[in-house]
Amino acid sequence: MKTFKNTDFAFIREKTGYSVKELAQLFGKSERTIYRWENGETMPEEPLLRELRSIYNVRSGKRDDNEYNFKFIDLFAGIGGLRKAFESIGGKCVFTSEWDLACRKTYQANYKCDHPVNGDIREVDLEEMPHYDVLVAGFPCQPFSIAGVSKKKSLGRPHGFHDVTQGTLFFDVAQMIERHRPKAFLLENVKNLVSHDKGNTFKVILSTLREELGYHVDFRVIDAKPFVPQHRERIFIVGFRSDVGFSFKDLNLPLNGPKLRTILHSETGSEEAELPYTEGPEAKVANKYTLSDRLWTYLQNYAEKHRAKGNGFGFGLFGPDDVARTLSARYYKDGSEILIKQKDKNPRRLTPRECARLMGFDKPGKKFDIPVSDTQAYKQFGNSVAVPVVEAVASHMLPYIFKAMRLVEEDKQLELLFEKAEVYG
Repeated sequence: MKTFKNTDFAFIREKTGYSVKELAQLFGKSERTIYRWENGETMPEEPLLRELRSIYNVRSGKRDDNEYNFKFIDLFAGIGGLRKAFESIGGKCVFTSEWDLACRKTYQANYKCDHPVNGDIREVDLEEMPHYDVLVAGFPCQPFSIAGVSKKKSLGRPHGFHDVTQGTLFFDVAQMIERHRPKAFLLENVKNLVSHDKGNTFKVILSTLREELGYHVDFRVIDAKPFVPQHRERIFIVGFRSDVGFSFKDLNLPLNGPKLRTILHSETGSEEAELPYTEGPEAKVANKYTLSDRLWTYLQNYAEKHRAKGNGFGFGLFGPDDVARTLSARYYKDGSEILIKQKDKNPRRLTPRECARLMGFDKPGKKFDIPVSDTQAYKQFGNSVAVPVVEAVASHMLPYIFKAMRLVEEDKQLELLFEKAEVYG
């Protein structure tokens, strides 16, 4: 690992976006110390240099793929959207759980798994799991029952999240956090989690994470629109075992996002044909994605019927300069939420390749492997996260993950000192 020259320090700090005050708080140093580092009066400690260099490399796109900064586990992994994002900041995935076989097929086709992809999380042996620093999970939204908690508590029976969330998949996540005490976690869910079951579900989740498990938690609903040409609001819940000062308020999002033309097949021959999605010398979208006359007529009549009733239900028709609605797991049924205009033809569905681009899975020069049927691909992308959004959240978390790891190490050193002091009286 390269070390800094002091003349580089101010440049790197500025490029990472930190003021002297912010960096001092992050590193637990005085502002005077940071200025002395920048002026060449003293040299920073090597671990802190490595941290700052890693943050700079991640945010400037210069990270070495062969190096990792921390270990994480990927729960309810789907097709690996959270994994892809956390690998982008130097995370090494050491455990995966996903029950859906088709998702596992796509997952294993795209990631180097040096560990088995586990099935049902409820069957995982907590004692056999590898060491990890960060837990990430896109857990399903399920209601909880809070009836009788006070009575059970008075009788000495299980209460708290062990009782309230028992039988839900959040219970398994909470149990894992309780058992392993990771330095940090990221939980992702639909925006409606906040209002689900009249707000009770979210209330129990926050209470469990903050009051029972003792984590410092912040959350934010983020629309993917600044990153991909799609309105897609999701809630992200971030927790740290130590108070590292993390806040979503500091996360700045791009003001202007891309349009659909950036993810649509060009159909001009500028990209190679990719069967079964595109064909011919100009890589035209295959005819099977164009709606039949019958389906197109049905969708128009359905929309008109609801329009007459004053409802907003109906198809979404978009051109290359638009931003689409949310891609859903039901897209395979009729594609109605995102239909693409075509000249002198009925509109068409997106191809699975376009869905991969719309969700941020495709990267420049590297296509995401889609080894499943169109139906499965639509379900998988519709259920997934918009990868660039999670990358932004993960990048924002990285310096605080480093700080959390540092604090844990400092606590260990203090414990060793106390043990030695007791031994030697």
